[in-house]
Amino acid sequence: MLSIVSFIVVLSILVIVHEFGHFIVAKKMGVRVEKFSIGFGPEIIGVTKAGTRYSISIMPLGGYVKLAGETCAEGVRGEKWEYLSRTVGERIKIILAGPLLNYILAFLIFSFVFMAGNPTLTTRVGKVMPGYPAETAGLKAGDKIVNINGKNVVYWEDVTDIVYAAKGQEMALIINRDGIDMRVSVTPKSHDMKTIFGSKKNVSIIGISPSDEIVYVKYSFIKAIYMGAEKLWTLTYITCRALWASVTGAIPIKESMTGPIGIFYITGQAAKLGLVYLLQLMGVLSASLAIFNLLPVPVLDGGHILFLMIEKIKRKPVSLKTQENVTQIGMSLLIVLMLFVFYNDFMRFGIFEKVLHIFKK
Repeated sequence: MLSIVSFIVVLSILVIVHEFGHFIVAKKMGVRVEKFSIGFGPEIIGVTKAGTRYSISIMPLGGYVKLAGETCAEGVRGEKWEYLSRTVGERIKIILAGPLLNYILAFLIFSFVFMAGNPTLTTRVGKVMPGYPAETAGLKAGDKIVNINGKNVVYWEDVTDIVYAAKGQEMALIINRDGIDMRVSVTPKSHDMKTIFGSKKNVSIIGISPSDEIVYVKYSFIKAIYMGAEKLWTLTYITCRALWASVTGAIPIKESMTGPIGIFYITGQAAKLGLVYLLQLMGVLSASLAIFNLLPVPVLDGGHILFLMIEKIKRKPVSLKTQENVTQIGMSLLIVLMLFVFYNDFMRFGIFEKVLHIFKK
């Protein structure tokens, strides 16, 4: 039940924020918004105010905004309050507002988490791998690393940064074991690891992994804002590069994408860990939704923007027939991708095996 509730809440907030971006900019420009729906399908409850129908529909996963004069099929009359009657630049602003608001939401969430307390792994060792330098040097699970080569370390990220860059040189560690500080020397060994972008990177390792001990690190308002922006920029870079790696084949698509099933499982796990983890996940999903929506694929916001940019260059709209054909192709590709992602999620989380097990019973 926690997984279901957290999944619906997170997804609904992301979609509402996205659609609210389209809604508020359209309203500010004087474009009539006929409907703002939370969810799809038959309406459960609704109210009409200032010409706009605000409703909650039976299917809670998603939502949409209906603008007046959105398609030629509606019989556009050239009125200023019709979407298609506005300039190309104005229509781009309306479309761009959805992803932009998701992006802003991600920034606000990340900044808030850094202010409220960002969960960070400590330097306590959780596992020492047999046959690796750490075991040879005498490190044990439960040891806390406090200093490496004269530099104090507080978080696990500090440890990995120093160890990875050691280039096989001997390191002097100060560890705390049962309240007593001890000095040990460790010579890391070279290791080729696969990056998230599919390429190989040579790093130094000593064969340890962190415990699940965490501390909640709080930052000042200014510092939190800076770190929120930095995290959003890093996430954007990683996401865009990973998407490109998927297109070029450097990363298999099945390893770089997840769908509603995967998000359902992930949000459930995050909710069990606590509100801060769920907020972090929401921030990541919000930024990812913004970036994905800006891809130049028909039916996505990026595809609509692409058509409008072509219209701006040619000084006339792309023919309705061309738009329909390209949109159908784009929709077909998205459906195929969605089916693949669904299948991949079913296999990844062992859903087929669970269903078969239920039937066997």
